[in-house]
Amino acid sequence: MLTANSLLMISMPGGSEWILIILVVLLLFGGRKIPELMRGLGRGIREFNDAKNNVKDEIEQGMREKETTKTPSQP
Repeated sequence: MLTANSLLMISMPGGSEWILIILVVLLLFGGRKIPELMRGLGRGIREFNDAKNNVKDEIEQGMREKETTKTPSQP
């Protein structure tokens, strides 16, 4: 049985491939643009995590409110 990895011949880059990728990024963006790019990436990740935590908190708060408003069932 063939897996997707063997079928598409795709795998994670090794050590030499990472060096090549870093060199290409340096050539494309230059040394001055990379810190700005990383800052923007960090802000995006932080905003995503904040939104994820807010949604989680709202769901948990809704569940707590539902439990407190639940009336005991009568026999």
